[in-house]
Amino acid sequence: MAVALPARSTPHGNKIKAAIANPKASQADRLILGEIQSRYESWLAELDAVIAGEDPRTRVHRQARLLNDYKFFVEVECVARRGSAWLKRQKGQLKLDNSIIEEFLIHLVHPATLPGFARLHELTVGPNQAFMSMSFRADSMAGLLDHPEVVVKTKDQDFALGARVHYVIGTDPALAGARRGEFVLAVLAAECKVNLDKTMFQEAAGTATRLKQGCPMAKYFVIAEFLDMEAEDVRLTDIDNVFLLRGVRRLNQQQRGDPDAIARCHTENPVREDVIWRFVQEMQIFIDAVWFDPTSVLQRGSFI
Repeated sequence: MAVALPARSTPHGNKIKAAIANPKASQADRLILGEIQSRYESWLAELDAVIAGEDPRTRVHRQARLLNDYKFFVEVECVARRGSAWLKRQKGQLKLDNSIIEEFLIHLVHPATLPGFARLHELTVGPNQAFMSMSFRADSMAGLLDHPEVVVKTKDQDFALGARVHYVIGTDPALAGARRGEFVLAVLAAECKVNLDKTMFQEAAGTATRLKQGCPMAKYFVIAEFLDMEAEDVRLTDIDNVFLLRGVRRLNQQQRGDPDAIARCHTENPVREDVIWRFVQEMQIFIDAVWFDPTSVLQRGSFI
């Protein structure tokens, strides 16, 4: 029996195609990117081939090892060792590296990894423009009565788990001439970074606040490979947690262009299976939780 899965976007696959089509890419660059594309397709098949019969933790650990293998191939063997100066310099702009994590997270939203919620396949999963706020404006009093404008503010999220909400709003009871639209309500979002620095952290904190103003029950995380700042207490922000996938600081300036140093870093400090599993547990707890139940406040003895 086929397992119902959420619709999957392919952010990393899209970045590979865009890099191949980039007019600044040389023929040699395109050959390397073609190798990456071929390995990418194999990687997706390998992620899906991790059988659903295993317990969730074992499944996540096996997928994390596949993630490490693929990232080593792309970032060390292809880009660091054989990539042109342009490809090495532009990999951040092309998002060839952090889009790998973005796509990997999508594969964690699977009934074999997050069991117990029969409607998992109905969720929106992956990079999306997440809802921040809704407001109204009109050009005059007459405009207020006839055609008030609905203003929806959204923000790109590297990973969003939620639902697509459709709305119809108008001043006419029969909704004649009503404004119609939709947005993604992200109840769990994550920002994916290769190197997390102070400016990125502050921007993420501001995004978390705006996200929770529009959706108070939401959870917001930052997922980074390398730390490039002093750690801060996230309890002073609206960020719920920062996950450090490799558990180390960024390579120093002298090492960043050294393929051997990059290879050693990947080998000695792989993406940690236990950190990926902690993020999965956060999703599982959140999916299983009752976010608000006003009927049992007296029994509970508190509002929440």
